Amino acid sequence: MDAHSLAICRARARVLKALAHPTRLFIVDLLEETGDLCLRDLTARIGATGATVSRHLALLKAAGIVQEEKRGAEVHNSLQVRVDFGFFRCVERVLGRDSNRAP
Repeated sequence: MDAHSLAICRARARVLKALAHPTRLFIVDLLEETGDLCLRDLTARIGATGATVSRHLALLKAAGIVQEEKRGAEVHNSLQVRVDFGFFRCVERVLGRDSNRAP
């Protein structure tokens, strides 16, 4: 593998690692559905503490998936890029073939 291919694979892995948590996947789903949410709304929907949700958001922001915009006293979070849920349908097909894995 050459240096350019390695750099691309590392960048892809960074994004996949950011998505590799159920709460972060749920955050992406929520933001895709709603357009944007503030920390208070995300915390209420997820059922976790603000500190926990903030840490998840920080990882998603660092990966370039989520962006924030300050509106008055609130910071609203939205997707920086649209997520291709076709990828997730592929993952679900793989899970469906293996009955030992949760759907």
